[in-house]
Amino acid sequence: MWTGFISLIVLVSIVFTLISLGVIGYMPDVESLENPIDKYASQVYSADGEMLGTYSQAKNNRIYSDYSDLSPYLVEALIANEDARFHSHSGVDAYALGRAVIKRIFLFDKSAGGGSTITQQLAKILYSPPSENVFERALLRKPIEWVIAVKLERYYTKEEIINLYLNQFDFLHNAVGIKSAAQVYFNKTPKDLTREEAAMLIGMCMNPAQYNPKRYPERAEARRNMVMKQMQNYGYISQQEYDALKQIPLKLDFRRVDHKDGLAPYLREYLRITLSAKKPKRSNYASWQTEQYALDSLSWETNPLYGWCNKNKKSDGSNYSLATDGLKIYATVDSRMQQYAEEAVVEHMSKFLQPAFDKENRGKSYAPYSRKEEKNIDNLLAKAMKNSDRYKKMKKDGVSESEIAKTFKKPIDMKVFSWKGEIDTLMTPWDSIRYHKSFLRTGFMAMDTHNGYVKAYVGGIDYSYFQYDMVNMGRRQVGSTIKPYLYTLSMEEGFTPCDEMLYEQQTLITENGRSWSPRGIKSSKVGEKVTIRWGLQNSDNMVTAYLMDKTSPYTFTRMLRSFGITGKIDPVVSMSLGTPEVTVAEMAAAYTSFANKGVRVNPIYITHIEDQYGNIIANFVPQMNEVFSESSYVKMIDMLQGVMNGGTGSRLRRNYAVTAPMGGKTGTTNSNSDAWFMGFTPRISAGCWVGGEEPTIHFNSMAEGQGASAALPIVGLFYKKVFADSKLGYSQTERFPTVKGYGVCDKSRDDEVVDDPSPVGIDNIFN
Repeated sequence: MWTGFISLIVLVSIVFTLISLGVIGYMPDVESLENPIDKYASQVYSADGEMLGTYSQAKNNRIYSDYSDLSPYLVEALIANEDARFHSHSGVDAYALGRAVIKRIFLFDKSAGGGSTITQQLAKILYSPPSENVFERALLRKPIEWVIAVKLERYYTKEEIINLYLNQFDFLHNAVGIKSAAQVYFNKTPKDLTREEAAMLIGMCMNPAQYNPKRYPERAEARRNMVMKQMQNYGYISQQEYDALKQIPLKLDFRRVDHKDGLAPYLREYLRITLSAKKPKRSNYASWQTEQYALDSLSWETNPLYGWCNKNKKSDGSNYSLATDGLKIYATVDSRMQQYAEEAVVEHMSKFLQPAFDKENRGKSYAPYSRKEEKNIDNLLAKAMKNSDRYKKMKKDGVSESEIAKTFKKPIDMKVFSWKGEIDTLMTPWDSIRYHKSFLRTGFMAMDTHNGYVKAYVGGIDYSYFQYDMVNMGRRQVGSTIKPYLYTLSMEEGFTPCDEMLYEQQTLITENGRSWSPRGIKSSKVGEKVTIRWGLQNSDNMVTAYLMDKTSPYTFTRMLRSFGITGKIDPVVSMSLGTPEVTVAEMAAAYTSFANKGVRVNPIYITHIEDQYGNIIANFVPQMNEVFSESSYVKMIDMLQGVMNGGTGSRLRRNYAVTAPMGGKTGTTNSNSDAWFMGFTPRISAGCWVGGEEPTIHFNSMAEGQGASAALPIVGLFYKKVFADSKLGYSQTERFPTVKGYGVCDKSRDDEVVDDPSPVGIDNIFN
């Protein structure tokens, strides 16, 4: 008997030694045990501390949480429920293990539990890969976990083991780790969880699928009460507390983790794409993407944010990853201002503009396109079909064009967008393309005129259905919002707002010898004298043509570059009426110069980035360029305020009760394809574009399609909401800065005219 007993001891010792050495089964090396491979999602926070969203691997939204961030109720519930002697064992609880063996083997009690400690469960989560070997899986899995658990206890404190366990556990619904779980199920941080909430989450640790509170609330509540009973058994709560807590009904504040949900989805996606961008290679761009390649190349060289993950390396020499490095990204956007911007978009688009557009198109066979596209609709829809994900997937799978066409004409169950909520319907994919094109789109951005911090960013009407970002990706003709740039150039060249011209049609000769004669808005004034100020206030094209005739398209192009316009510009006289295609972000940044004494500030989307331990690893500071002189600033701020006080932008004051000093400009392109409004106060520059997905989708009526009707109300609603919130710190009594020594009608100007500070050769890239 003794021989057999000693032999068994020796055999067990040999087996455990071989397991420890990695000869039998799987054993991580010491370095891996000291530094377990933890992959955490990166988080984006607003300027006022709200978490906007995360970047993670598919179905692995794990967010790092420190032990100090845990509610003590979580720790108490975990120990009471999973491992009562956690603080007294060294990884393996011999008493619990022996009890489990006796009850299961000798007493046939299947409810005896497995005797696994928290450390063993952590070992299983971290280091026990599924084995193909049946013998190893059946007989060695537990011994391997025991050995790893003992080693973990050597390398980590008890607090670190609990923290690792709670950070690693999968609570379902893409809630990996306790921080994600607290947010998904209760919209809280782990520190703010109540006793009953902590008990519910810990109860899921036994079997998250079986005790899923979203699917099986009764089971989850019963399991929660069992956990609290264990807490009472081990002295963490009293009998009276338990009796009261178990009566509390299970109440969730469930918020599914989805990058399409929540505040600022367009901004979060823009940041993901920008931070993760790789150095542009011409071979990765199609032949028609020359302009995009040029812009990306320029961004790689001049924009610290663009490609940050691939420009910077960690201590181990690898690049940063948004999905696995647990970065904390602190955005400049204010969650309250973002909320106001999104509300302004919904309020105007859903209640007024879209109903007006639908009414105008009702009964028209060519809707939502304009009448001139009536014979071309099938071609336009076919082109849109080929750009859809459904088409691309079928094409990749080798499906023929004829079969694809049949599939797109076959009705299927689908969800479609509506302003009243998502609709479940039966519709052909072909009809769904046309249906979704009938919705007008928008892009809105607001930024601080002094430091460039982007405070609100709305790239579209609904990210789930319309993911193209009309703030930084979409480029559309800007119409009359370009005119302040030409007027600024004129002020730099010696004009004043008080200068007069004879109001008559101007004829300019283009480089190819053709005449260009835009019409004005006031036939009754023909033959009279009008001032330059009147021309901008009323957005008159004849005054614009007059100023354009006093300069050259090439000089004007250089001025546009100094304002930060980076896209392709054709240097022709008609550009003065807004033919260049520009982004909302570029326009909002350009207009900061009018509030900032001629100094333009680039948009800043992130203030700093921290690693998962709170160390700052990147800071982003304002980038500024002087665009024009202070003497021109005095003249331009006078004229642009005139636009708001008595010109094309005056309805913002009438309809939205904004009394703050304000400048701005409306813009509308040919056929009402694009509606713009740019507005700025001493501290906030805001820009908005409204239009169809394609320029051929637009209002026929100027009354609804112009910038003052389609875009201005969104900016007006935003400013109204912002000024009404005193906690934001914006006052309507703040004034634009003054400059001594210069008058509005003063002919004097600075000695040196500011020239193009933009990167040299940008136009050569496009040309």
